[in-house]
Amino acid sequence: MEALQRIVSNLANKNGEIHNFIDMLNHTIKNVQVNSSNAISELDEEFDGLYSILDEMKGSMASTIQQEEARKVQALQDQLSQCSNALESSEELLELAAQSLDIKDPVEFLKAARQIKERVTMASAFRISLKPTVSDSMTHLMVDFALERRILQAVNFLPVPKAPEIDLAACLVADNCITVSWRMPEDDGRIDHFVLEYRKTNFGLPRVKDEQPWELIDYIKATEYTLSGLKFDTKYMNLRVQACNKAVAGEYSDPVTLETKAFVFSLDSTSSHLNLKVEDTYVEWDPTGGKGQEKVKGKENKSGGQNPLLKSNRRCSSLRSGGPSPKRTPVNTRSSVRGSRDRFTGESYTVLGDSAVESGQHYWEVRAQKDCKSYSVGVTYRNLGKFDQLGKTNSSWCIHINNWLQTTISAKHNNKTKTLDITVPDRIGVYCDFDGGQLTFYNANSKELLYTFRTKFTQPLLPGFMIWCGGLTVSTGLQVPSAVKTLQKGENVLSGSTGSLNNTA
Repeated sequence: MEALQRIVSNLANKNGEIHNFIDMLNHTIKNVQVNSSNAISELDEEFDGLYSILDEMKGSMASTIQQEEARKVQALQDQLSQCSNALESSEELLELAAQSLDIKDPVEFLKAARQIKERVTMASAFRISLKPTVSDSMTHLMVDFALERRILQAVNFLPVPKAPEIDLAACLVADNCITVSWRMPEDDGRIDHFVLEYRKTNFGLPRVKDEQPWELIDYIKATEYTLSGLKFDTKYMNLRVQACNKAVAGEYSDPVTLETKAFVFSLDSTSSHLNLKVEDTYVEWDPTGGKGQEKVKGKENKSGGQNPLLKSNRRCSSLRSGGPSPKRTPVNTRSSVRGSRDRFTGESYTVLGDSAVESGQHYWEVRAQKDCKSYSVGVTYRNLGKFDQLGKTNSSWCIHINNWLQTTISAKHNNKTKTLDITVPDRIGVYCDFDGGQLTFYNANSKELLYTFRTKFTQPLLPGFMIWCGGLTVSTGLQVPSAVKTLQKGENVLSGSTGSLNNTA
C-alpha cells in the first residue's frame, strides 16, 4: 500500500512538473513571437533610416549636377551672345567696305578707307576667343558605389562584442582615485559604450564566496575611466569591463586586482571619556554623558546636594563665557567591558583610534564643527593615562585649536606648547611616517604645512583626539596625497616647521 502511494505521489509530482514545463514553453513561445516582432520592427526602422539617408544623398548629389549644368549652360550662352554680337558688327563692316569700293573721288575714298581700317582694328570679332569657355564633360560628377554596395551586402546582424582587455600597466591608484584603462582586442566600430564594475576585497585573488557585490558604472564612452572619492577600507579592488553595442553586451574582461593600501580606523568608544558621544568616525562633546553612572567615592563625588548633570551644564556654560576649563566629571571608574584600558576621565576628554600605526607612512583628516570651541588632534603611545591629556606627556604629540575668546593654534608635546602664527584650517590632515620619525600636520584643503614633529617612535602610535563643546569628524581610509608626498621630498620646506618640542620618546 505504501509503495503504491509513493508511486502515485511521484507520478503526481511528475505531472505537476510537466504542467509547469508546458506553461513555461507556452510562455517562451509567446516571448519568441513578441521579440521577433520587435526585432522586425527595429529592422524596418534601420532600413527606413538607410533609405532616408540614400534618398537625401541622391537629392543632394542630383542638385549638385543640376547646379553644374546651369553654370556651364550659362557660360556657353554668354559666349554665344558675345559671338553673335561680334558677327553682326563684322557683317556691318563688310557691307560698309563694299560700299566704299564704289567711291570715285580719291580723297573721299582714302577717308573712307581709314575709317574702315580703324573700325576693323577695334572690331570685337578679332578680340573674342573661338574656344568654348567650358567643356561639355560631366565625368567629374559621376559616382561609383561598388565599395558601398559591397559594404551593404556585408550588412548582417550585430555580433556579440568581444571582451575588452584591461591595460594593467596604464592603471593608476593615487589620491584615493583609481584610473582604469582598457582596449578592445580588435577594432569594432559598433561599440556603443562600456560598463565598468568594481568591488572591494581583502583577497589578492578573486573568490566566489565571501565577496562583496559588484558596483557598476554604465555608459562610459571612452576606453578610460577614473573612480574618484573612494574610501580605501579594504586591501584590494577588483575591476572588470564589458563592451556593449546597441543590441547586446559582450563578455566581461578578465578581472584585475589593484592594491588599495590605506590606514583605516574607527574611534574607540569603549575607552573614551563619558562626556564624549562616539559613533565610528564622529565624536561630539556631550555634557550629559555621565548621567546615570555610579558615583565614585571620594572628594570628586561631593556635589553638595547638586544635580551632577546641572553641574556639568554649568561647567560647559563657564567655558563658553571664557571661564576656566571644565572640571572633572564623576564617572564610573570600572574598566570597559570590551576594552583593555580604563575610560578617560577627569579633564581628559579624549578618544583614541582603535588601530595603531606600527610602521610605514599613513594619512588621515579631521574636520571640526563650526561651533567647536576647543580640540586637539595628534597621536599617542598606548600608555596614555586616563587622566592624561594629549600633548602634556612625553609620549603624545598634537596640535591644539582654541576658539574660546580668540582663535589660536599651537603644537604640544611633553607639556610644552609652541604657538603657531598660522590660520586655522577647517580641515586638518595628519601625516605620520613611523619609520622616519615624523608627524606632520597640514591644511587638508591647500596642503599647506602647519607643523612637523621629528622624533624616534619606539612604540605603536594610536590616533588621538580631545574635544570640549563641539564635534569632530574623522576621515580614514585615505592614501597619502600626492601633494604631501611631493612636500615630503623637499626637506628645506619642512625644516622651517620643526621646533624645540622635538625629542626622542
